[in-house]
Amino acid sequence: MKVSSHVVARMLGAWQEGPGSAHQRLSDRLRLLVLDGRLSLGSTLPSERDLAVALSTSRTTVGAAYRTLVEQGYLATRARARATVRLPDDTSPGPRPGASPGTIDLSFAAPPAPVEILHAAFAAALEQLPRHFERHGYDRNGTSELREAVAHWYERRGLPTAPDHILITNGAQHALALLARTLLSPRDQVLIDHPTYPHAIATFTEVRARPLPVAVSSSGWDTVQLQAAGRIARLAYLIPDFHNPTGLCMPASVRQSLRLACPTVIDETMTDLALDGESPEPFALHMPTAISIGSVSKSIWGGLRIGWIRAAPSVLERVQQTRHATDLGTPLVEQLATAVLLNDGRTRRPGTLQQLRSQRDALSRALAEHLPGIHAPQPAGGLTLWATFPQPISSRLAAIAPDYGVTIAAGPRFGIGGAFERNIRLPYALPSSRLTLAIRGLAQAEQALTRGATGVHNPAPVA
Repeated sequence: MKVSSHVVARMLGAWQEGPGSAHQRLSDRLRLLVLDGRLSLGSTLPSERDLAVALSTSRTTVGAAYRTLVEQGYLATRARARATVRLPDDTSPGPRPGASPGTIDLSFAAPPAPVEILHAAFAAALEQLPRHFERHGYDRNGTSELREAVAHWYERRGLPTAPDHILITNGAQHALALLARTLLSPRDQVLIDHPTYPHAIATFTEVRARPLPVAVSSSGWDTVQLQAAGRIARLAYLIPDFHNPTGLCMPASVRQSLRLACPTVIDETMTDLALDGESPEPFALHMPTAISIGSVSKSIWGGLRIGWIRAAPSVLERVQQTRHATDLGTPLVEQLATAVLLNDGRTRRPGTLQQLRSQRDALSRALAEHLPGIHAPQPAGGLTLWATFPQPISSRLAAIAPDYGVTIAAGPRFGIGGAFERNIRLPYALPSSRLTLAIRGLAQAEQALTRGATGVHNPAPVA
């Protein structure tokens, strides 16, 4: 896949800022795009001349940056052909270069598994399994047990739902991918929160749709801008419940007044993680045509790859036709276990919420002590803080942070066009003591940046 010079320029953002020579800053930023997955393996970069024009810099600078990446193993070249993105031959899972095995990973926003609860749910699922043996085991809709459990989960939240309005998927990401392939065509515009969940951006890019970002500010959602964008978008994707990454929750007044002209997908994966107060009401109470997606990856465990779509049966029929070309259904035992968890109300556990509340508060205290210059509002739920630095240092901070015992996801992962260089997402899913150590390391990395430090590391994926 060829990547145009203008696309690369947008992803690079403010690459000129920071210490070091111009070609070194450019190669460092391109390397981070590769390691973050924003420049996919096998894609071809623009020529030195085209990229130089797009970046308003010299061809010598671009050529030197490309040669640096070739020497480091991140680009492959051959005569009369564009440079191709690759990874060094010695790149493999495990500790990142320069990072110790004890490095604290803040790139994932995911809680640990509730061992006893999961064990009991799977034990119950195995007891139920034999009554399914006479069937063929393929079901693109999902088992009746789980579809009924998800429907009851919505009903307990005040939204009447029938099982035939539910389709079970392999997680919420799979649900979004199925909807994108079903409802979008190349060059369609998709309204998104900005910032938003990185894998949603990737999903829309894969179907060659064009993101149409509408800012989510510290004060929340702008209904006027959303409605204006909804008139020209083919689809909207919103995260109103403890938004990833900002942690904001859309007020009831906004939910009641917001009406978008395009089909709207509502991501509810964080709904059960209300830390201060009750869980938000379902968006579809006020927009009955909304398509809701959810999962248990945040409320239970990321390793339980079960999600769902709640929509009108006519929409689900179209999704089923799309799904036939990609997979034949969701694993049965995991579905039965998830049904047990939903029916027992295990997605909202007071003990777990209290622990997350304590960890959130510990993270805020650590930031106030060690990084007092950043602004990080405390969310009422979810798993993350959205921290803002005075200067645009996010990508450079992500590059050197492993040297100081911590890995982070750079702010531009959560936007388009190189936005959010002043931001990083900070999850509070780890124990308080680990969070404090991580912030101390991050503060040391931030201080090193002011002294001109640079680094080459392999950022972890984002969840």
